[in-house]
Amino acid sequence: MNYILKALVLAAGAGLQGMAMSVFLFPHFIPSGGAASVSVLLNYLGHIPFSITLWVLNAGLLVAAVKWLGKANALWTMFCVTITSLTVDYISPYMMTPLSSVAIDLLSGAILFGIGLGLLFRMGASSGGMDILALILSKMQGYSPGRTLFVINSSLLGLTGIVVDWKIILYALLAQFIGTKILDLIYHFEVKGDSRWAEKMAK
Repeated sequence: MNYILKALVLAAGAGLQGMAMSVFLFPHFIPSGGAASVSVLLNYLGHIPFSITLWVLNAGLLVAAVKWLGKANALWTMFCVTITSLTVDYISPYMMTPLSSVAIDLLSGAILFGIGLGLLFRMGASSGGMDILALILSKMQGYSPGRTLFVINSSLLGLTGIVVDWKIILYALLAQFIGTKILDLIYHFEVKGDSRWAEKMAK
């Protein structure tokens, strides 16, 4: 039952991430992180589908998850990456134009992305990419996962901004800032009996 419940929570979190990217961020070519930056860049330059790039990059980074976080985390991460990629692959063809202004879509996407990622981190998994490194540093060094992820991803956004549009850097950094703040709120949120449950589910 615990595995079923964990799978449902992780699927919800990964689905929220995929929705945030495909509905709100990607139509404006705003990357949601390191792997997403590469995905946006390759889609812009070579029209390579977002889902393919995300899946391939994340699959390669699972080696680190196996070594530092364990096989269980790697399997759950692959599960999350697959759900996110499928969500992006299904929704993206219907999102040829942005829903609203860049400000509204950015805020909506960043909040949804942060909630989704917070659920994954809370359950001891990640959505792959630089999230794996952030989770490793969080567990090994005690760093704040949101702050760590922001530092890592913000350093990888420059190339996409230079190639696509310099405004993308500002939009992406703002999305990262909002999303990782939401992540930290969910990751550190405590209610009675919740910490013991979360710890059990993360195993």
